[in-house]
Amino acid sequence: MNVEFEQKVFPNKRQSAEELAEVALHIRRDIIKSLVLAQSGHSGGPLGSSDIFATMYFGGYMRYKPEDMTWEGRDRFVLSAGHMCPVLYATLANAGCFPKAELATLRKYNTRLQGHPGRDMGLPGIETSSGSLGQGISIAVGMAMSDKLLDKNDRRVFSLTGDGELQEGSVWEAAMAASHFKLDNFCWIIDNNDCQIDGRIKEVLDVYPIDEKCRSFGFDTIVVDGHNFTELMSAFDRFLENQKNNTGKPTAIIAKTYMGHGVSFMNDNYKWHGVPPSVEQAEKALAELV
Repeated sequence: MNVEFEQKVFPNKRQSAEELAEVALHIRRDIIKSLVLAQSGHSGGPLGSSDIFATMYFGGYMRYKPEDMTWEGRDRFVLSAGHMCPVLYATLANAGCFPKAELATLRKYNTRLQGHPGRDMGLPGIETSSGSLGQGISIAVGMAMSDKLLDKNDRRVFSLTGDGELQEGSVWEAAMAASHFKLDNFCWIIDNNDCQIDGRIKEVLDVYPIDEKCRSFGFDTIVVDGHNFTELMSAFDRFLENQKNNTGKPTAIIAKTYMGHGVSFMNDNYKWHGVPPSVEQAEKALAELV
């Protein structure tokens, strides 16, 4: 399959829902292209979370410099659900952190785009290696603690977990620490698609009600449609207000999404959790993503 990546860079500023939807479309197309070339990797979660990433990185909520992702004043993002990295890689490429052509190297030997994010690979925008579920959010909380309690700066720390990841006890230890230390600079995003590799969350190990649990752990908890840009922007706005007003409450955004969203034959199907598209399936998906 002849795959070309359109070298288009999007700005990070306050944008309309329509503008963010265009960014998300490019992210989804790049995910499909990179996965079909790799013939390995995860399709469902990355496609389902693309609207979250488009809003977070291109809506003016995260401070970063694409030309210098080691800039000291940058905000941090930790992908705790490391297997969803195709969406992070596509997002960083669309931000201009590295050439889009590099997306073609996903999961190839010696690539910077490993199957889980590796900080040691030197890819701009990767704050920590992740993939062991439950650990990334703990690292992110540690970053937020350092910023707020030690360095006393105004940096923000974002971290995304899957809902199946909530079955890990370390997630709740991190949540307890975020609340105890009043980390209003910390935003926890939960990709709530009700799917994991073995089936539905409720069938494998029920973690509901997620919203009540987050509130009981001291988070300002917001439940949104993860495909509605207006709701996503409102939620991130509230996080920024929490930090600005020194509320002492970390923010949890529970984004209800559909695994494989945007591609009809993948939508809300847990079997696409860790499966790449074939050439024929990729062509069909790209034809829908227009």
